[in-house]
Amino acid sequence: MTHQPEGPARIVEHDAAGHRYVLRVGQDEAGTLTYALRDGAVVLEHTVVDPSRREKGLGSQLVRFALDDVRASGRRVVPQCPFVRAYLDRHPVDADLAM
Repeated sequence: MTHQPEGPARIVEHDAAGHRYVLRVGQDEAGTLTYALRDGAVVLEHTVVDPSRREKGLGSQLVRFALDDVRASGRRVVPQCPFVRAYLDRHPVDADLAM
């Protein structure tokens, strides 16, 4: 699954083999969200955005893509990452995904 929003070439990809979601701006890896599979759930472990690209909504874009992907798979999430927990607090429409 790949997603490209409006604006500069921002692409989020699911790297299933690496258990991570990767956000690219152009050819550069700008952020990652790592996860683990546990008891049928997706444990969202850690979100990282390149320091030079912070405060531009990239982390939120990465989390949004991951949540949409998890929802499409019929699974639920364990929001271990503080950034993901904060995102879910700000977007209660996705609260049903959290365990």
